[in-house]
Amino acid sequence: MGWFKNILKSKFYILKVRNRFSAEVQISQRQLFNQYQVWKKEGKLPAFNDAGFRVFSQYEEDGKLLYILAIIGMKNKTFVEIGSDDGINSNCANLAFNFGYHGLFLDGNPVAIKRGRKFYSKYPHPWMYAPTFSCSKVTAENINKLVADAKLSGDIDVLSIDIDGNDYWVWKALDQVSPNIVIIETHVEFGMRNIVVPYDPNYVYPGKHPVYHGASPIAMVNLAKQKGYRLVGANELGFNFIFVKNGLGEEQLPEVSVESVLTHPSVAESWKRFDPIKDWEFLEG
Repeated sequence: MGWFKNILKSKFYILKVRNRFSAEVQISQRQLFNQYQVWKKEGKLPAFNDAGFRVFSQYEEDGKLLYILAIIGMKNKTFVEIGSDDGINSNCANLAFNFGYHGLFLDGNPVAIKRGRKFYSKYPHPWMYAPTFSCSKVTAENINKLVADAKLSGDIDVLSIDIDGNDYWVWKALDQVSPNIVIIETHVEFGMRNIVVPYDPNYVYPGKHPVYHGASPIAMVNLAKQKGYRLVGANELGFNFIFVKNGLGEEQLPEVSVESVLTHPSVAESWKRFDPIKDWEFLEG
């Protein structure tokens, strides 16, 4: 559907950073959300890969999240974002700012957390139900308590994990919440190997080598399957994998292969960065 790409690039739907706080951006997204639901009923949904755009997210995750939520529904408008920085330029900020979501922004940087708290005390309006901020180094041992301390449990709409290190192990350990959508960073530099860097609760990026952390795409998909999720896509660069809970929107959001989301030229180029660590210790995913 090339026509759909043209719509997203049009003056009406282009979501420029300098306008991201405007009512026009919120209105246009809500219109797009409703349009997706109409197209779903008519069997005319555009391709998932064409749905990306950026408002607050680092890449085009905002648009892809909106697409998925229009299909499976906004169940309870809650999220957990692990490695959120200040919660402004993040995967869940657009949902909090433009769709009334509440949840947890969790990061180990106290300066970023302070900045986020200040921002959400003022925007979009001072009487909104502001998200919770927590400053802590996240480990597999403490993640469930940190989420529980934010009074979150059971089903949530979105989980985002990007901590440049133990992402795989933290998701594996997390059972305090059951997200409908998971966005998690994978290490495309590892290619099609089924490998994970061993868990290190004291890891701080860049560690012994900036590439020696995290899990390969294959390993992350294997973990997702164990937890009851299927891969439905990724950001254009291929490193932020997007999973949906099995049983939700399976007709419109079918499982896709790892190979199908690793097509950007930068992916193959990144494989060269694996050579210096190829003989280091890895676990099977």
